[in-house]
Amino acid sequence: MICTFECTFCADCADTVLDGVCPNCGGDFVRRPIRPLALLAKYPASTKRVLKAEGCAPVRAA
Repeated sequence: MICTFECTFCADCADTVLDGVCPNCGGDFVRRPIRPLALLAKYPASTKRVLKAEGCAPVRAA
């Protein structure tokens, strides 16, 4: 799942832990788009992943 600032989370965390709200920007999530094969060959996906060492944390009530 991805927000408008391109923060990405697995669908399970986005739905259950984060309750559909991005902890970084407060926006909602949509399914991450799929890159067409022709464009994937021209613009391959990054091989570098950026992960939080502590993982997902529950969203605190405001």
